[in-house]
Amino acid sequence: MSLDGKNKPTRTVIGLTIIFLTIEGLDELVDGVWGAAYPLIRNELHLSYLQVGLLLTIPTIVSSLIEPILGILADLGQRRQLILGGGMAFAIALVLISLSDHFFGLLAALVLFYPASGGFVSLSQATLMDMEPTHHEYNMARWALAGSVGNVIGPLILASAIAFDQTWRRVFLGLAVLTVLLVKILWNYPIIPATASATVEQPLHSFNQGIHHAINALKRSQVRRWLTLLQLADLMLDVLHGFLALYFVDVVGATSTQTSLAVTVWLGVGLLGDFSLIPLLERMRGLKYLRFSAILVLFLYPAFLVISNITIKLVILGLLGFLNSGWYSILQGRLYTAMLGQSGTVMTLNNLAGLVGSLIPLTLGWVAQQYGLPQTMWILLAAPIALLIGLFVE
Repeated sequence: MSLDGKNKPTRTVIGLTIIFLTIEGLDELVDGVWGAAYPLIRNELHLSYLQVGLLLTIPTIVSSLIEPILGILADLGQRRQLILGGGMAFAIALVLISLSDHFFGLLAALVLFYPASGGFVSLSQATLMDMEPTHHEYNMARWALAGSVGNVIGPLILASAIAFDQTWRRVFLGLAVLTVLLVKILWNYPIIPATASATVEQPLHSFNQGIHHAINALKRSQVRRWLTLLQLADLMLDVLHGFLALYFVDVVGATSTQTSLAVTVWLGVGLLGDFSLIPLLERMRGLKYLRFSAILVLFLYPAFLVISNITIKLVILGLLGFLNSGWYSILQGRLYTAMLGQSGTVMTLNNLAGLVGSLIPLTLGWVAQQYGLPQTMWILLAAPIALLIGLFVE
């Protein structure tokens, strides 16, 4: 990324960094509210497990078809328009969520929200990575920390709203207003595509050339490696988070207060893990930490499922949230490094891989509908197993 010429004004870079991290915080704030509100939304809209799986799958599939195009366009010079336009679509989708009164209305809102988040949030991440191309893992750790802060605050905002006799609908409407304000602030900053200054051997000049570069990148084993591990590691990240509240309500038999506490523990300790990761990466290689944490999760997660005491469950859940907090940051950072100078194309490749990964929530929803949620939760153990296999060879 280049800002007003070859020399990047420090004040502008700092301002953009703060804005981009705030965008990630807002995105995860929405995710935190969504995760905590899921049981409320499910009950109010009378959703089945299969419909829950469809809500997690169909928008992801649609987004995975649209976002690859956005990524290539971003590397062709359309980044500013895509980020700002994505921000406005992000706000509109939140309004539609707040107005949803049946399954299909909510599905339509999420179909808009997912690709809007890609344009607004994912391209903001890509642009942030371009600002310091030699510190991808470190900056991804900062990005993850900003997201964790938002994710922790989300359930607290929902709980506070309910305490003051407000509904989840009002919360989503308020988040839409915050999004509009953030887009308005970003509007005053110049955003020029990465190819203007990043080290790229062959800058993109056409959409067809962008497609060609993306296809060539998929032929590289290192790129395929990080893409695959990102999808499988997500089983113990967003997928587990998506089912966590339902698991405590339907399987553990927890109360609403205990369920909210479980989500808060997961997110709160995860925030501590993201905060600890930043200084940790200054002392330890990211891959070494991934191996170590995957081994511990491999033993802790089965204990979490087997032990019936809810207090011990919460303790183990906190440990899981702490240990896996660096998985996404390190893996995504490695992917950016493998695709140096083509950060928009990273978004394209992530979404192509996401076409396959998007089938996972639907499959889990179907398994839960047919065999029960307790049995379904064991499938998530594939995440640490995949990491240990995939990271065996550097």
